[in-house]
Amino acid sequence: MQEREQSRTTNILRLFAQAVKGVEQDYTTGSINKAIFMLSVPMILEMVMESLFAVVDVFFVSKLGTDAIATVGLTESMLTILYSVAWGISMGATALVARRIGEKNPDGAAHGGMQAIYVGVFISLIVSIAGIFFAKDLLMLMGAEQAMADANYHYTQLLMGSNIVIMLLFLINGIFRGAGDASIAMRSLWIANILNIILCPTLINGFGPIPAMGLTGAALATTIGRGVGVLYQLYHLFNGKGVIRILRKHISFDFPVMGSVIKLASGGTAQFLIASASWIFLVKILADYGSDALAGYTIAIRVIVFTILPAWGMANAAATLVGQNLGAKMPDRAEQSVWKAAKYNMFFLVTVAILFFTGAEWIMTFFTTNKDVIASGVKCLRFVSLGYAFYGYGMVVSQSFNGAGDTKTPTIINLFGFWAFQIPLAYVLAKVLNLGETGVFLAIPVAESAIAIVAIILFKRGKWKTIKV
Repeated sequence: MQEREQSRTTNILRLFAQAVKGVEQDYTTGSINKAIFMLSVPMILEMVMESLFAVVDVFFVSKLGTDAIATVGLTESMLTILYSVAWGISMGATALVARRIGEKNPDGAAHGGMQAIYVGVFISLIVSIAGIFFAKDLLMLMGAEQAMADANYHYTQLLMGSNIVIMLLFLINGIFRGAGDASIAMRSLWIANILNIILCPTLINGFGPIPAMGLTGAALATTIGRGVGVLYQLYHLFNGKGVIRILRKHISFDFPVMGSVIKLASGGTAQFLIASASWIFLVKILADYGSDALAGYTIAIRVIVFTILPAWGMANAAATLVGQNLGAKMPDRAEQSVWKAAKYNMFFLVTVAILFFTGAEWIMTFFTTNKDVIASGVKCLRFVSLGYAFYGYGMVVSQSFNGAGDTKTPTIINLFGFWAFQIPLAYVLAKVLNLGETGVFLAIPVAESAIAIVAIILFKRGKWKTIKV
C-alpha cells in the first residue's frame, strides 16, 4: 500500500513538472483527468500570477492613505472595461485557435492568432487616447473629489495610456491557451509579476538615486512588468518552437478572419462589459457611503480576485478542451471534460469560502489598520464568498460555452443576471431597505449564484455542440 502511494505521488509530481515545463500534448485523446491536470496546472499558476498584480499593488498603495486606495479602486473600475474587451478578444482567439488545433491545422491557428492581435492593437490605441487626455475628468465622473483627482490622476493616466501591454498580455496568452501551450502563458505572467513585486515598492518609496514617485510609481511598476511579459510572449510567438508559431506568411491582413475574431470576441467582450459595467454601478453606490467603505471594498475585491482568477484557470482549461475536442469531432468528450473540471473548481472555491469566513478580519488587517476600512472589507469578503459553491460550477460552464464558440448564450445570461437583477437588487437593498454597503455586498452572491444555475441548465441542453467556428 505504501509503495502504491509513493508511486502515485511520484506520478503526480512528474505530471506537474511536465505541465509547468510545457510538454506538447494531444488533448483530444487519452485520459480526460490527465488532460484537465496538464492544462489546469499552468493556467491556474498563470491566473495566480495575474491576481498577484492586484494584491501586490494594493498592499503597497494602502500605505499611501485612503485617497490613494480609493483612486486605485476607481481606476480599476474603469479599467475593467478594458479588461472586458481584452478578455473577450482573448476568448475569441482561444476558441478560434483551439478549433484549428483540434482540426490539426496549426497554420490556420497561427494566422487566426495574428488577426486577433491586429484587432486588439487597434482598440488599445483608442483607449490610450482617452486615458492620456481625459484621466482627471474620468476620475471625477466616477465620483472622485476635485482634490483627489488633481493629486492622483497621473496614476490613471499612465495605466490607461499604456493599456496596450494589458491588452496584449491577455490576448496573446489566449492564443497560447487555445494552442495548449499554457506553460508559456504562465511564464509570461511570472516574469511580469516578479518585476512588479520588485519595482512596486522601489518606485513608490524610492531607493538610492530613484526618487519616490508615490502612486504614480505603482502604475509605472505594473506597466514595466507587464511590458516585459509581453516581450517574452512575442519572442515565443514569432521565434519559439511551440505548437503555434507566427511566420511571415501569417502576418498579412485578412479581414474575413478579423471579422470572425470580432464576431467571437464581441460576445465575450459583451459578457465582461456587462459584468464590469455592473461593478461600476456597484462602486458608485458604495461611493455614497464614504472613502472608508470604498477603500474596504477595493481591498476586499483585490483579495477576491486573487482567489477567483486561479479558478478561472480551471475554467480556461475546460474551454480549451471543449474547443479542441469539438474540432476533433468529439463532442461527448468535450462535455465530460466540462463536468469534471466544474466539480474540481467547486471544491476549490468552497475551500476558499471557508477561509474567508474564518480569516476575513486577519486578511484585512494585513493591508490596513483603519478599523472602518477593515469592517467594510470583512463584510465584503464574507458576503461575496456565500455564492462560491454555485460560482465554481457556473464559471467553468460559462467559459466552456465560449470555448465552443457560443458567446451569445453567456452574454444573454449576463445581461439579465447583472443588469436586470444584480444592480436593481443592490440599489433596493442599499437605498430602499437602508442596508447600506451590506446590501451591495449581499446582492453580489445572490446574483452570481442565479447566473450560475441558469448557465448550468442551458449547458445541459447541448446546443453549443453544433456551433461552427
